[in-house]
Amino acid sequence: MEKIPMTRAGHTALDEELRTLKSVERPAVIRAIAEAREHGDLSENAEYHAARERQSFVEGRIKELEGILSLAEVIDPSKFTGAIKFGATVTVVDADPDDEKTYQIVGEAEADIERGLLNIRSPLARALIGKDEGDTAEVRTPGGEKSYEILSIRYI
Repeated sequence: MEKIPMTRAGHTALDEELRTLKSVERPAVIRAIAEAREHGDLSENAEYHAARERQSFVEGRIKELEGILSLAEVIDPSKFTGAIKFGATVTVVDADPDDEKTYQIVGEAEADIERGLLNIRSPLARALIGKDEGDTAEVRTPGGEKSYEILSIRYI
């Protein structure tokens, strides 16, 4: 199996989610199913079906997280310098609307664009990898070509 690159913060967040699912969510769902069973006929019991659906989601997410964490390769970006690579925190400016943004390039499992965590497999991250401060990255997007100037690179 292929290792999944991940930052320490991403690994910690996924591990915490897994613990919460196992210690809080799973027992709560089991209680909800038991309560719904007490109401009688299960074929027309919406609470029972909702609890079973929730249980399916929780168990699926637990398996998914266990799989991700078992293949995780935690990478410490603070040991890197120079051109952009995994873990870099990059400030770029979009040349067209002159919009400045900061992203950290992270693994697929921890990516969250709303929080500035950019998936390493995304078109923007792939265009940034290997570039230095002052370089321009050209990215093909559904809306057409975009050009980003790299203002700064930090490894935290």
